[in-house]
Amino acid sequence: MNALYHPRAGAILLRTVLALLLLPHGIGKVMGGVGWLVGALEKMGIPGFVAYGVYVGEVLAPLLLLAGIFVVPAALIVMFNMIVAVVLMHMPELMTLNSSGGWALELQAFFFFSALVVMLTAKPRS
Repeated sequence: MNALYHPRAGAILLRTVLALLLLPHGIGKVMGGVGWLVGALEKMGIPGFVAYGVYVGEVLAPLLLLAGIFVVPAALIVMFNMIVAVVLMHMPELMTLNSSGGWALELQAFFFFSALVVMLTAKPRS
């Protein structure tokens, strides 16, 4: 079983998968804009410009993760982005299941906890 023990490879694989799964969400927002989000935030009394932070969390941070640079800050940004997304847009789903019986927020939880593991396993720069 020692032949299967590759913690660095596992950490890099998780970092890459996290980035590749999150990046299309950001690309979709780049292509379609965040006007819908600006409006939703303004209805909540939050300044609309806050919506543009999604580009940092869903485009810049995944690109940094893919490049393997500023990994810890990028992972923290992803975690923060997921907290903001849940608090602002997904709170009604917090205690609900989806149509197949899974937690309605399992994707957001995957992104958050994957980013946490990536942060905790990032190789320190010397």
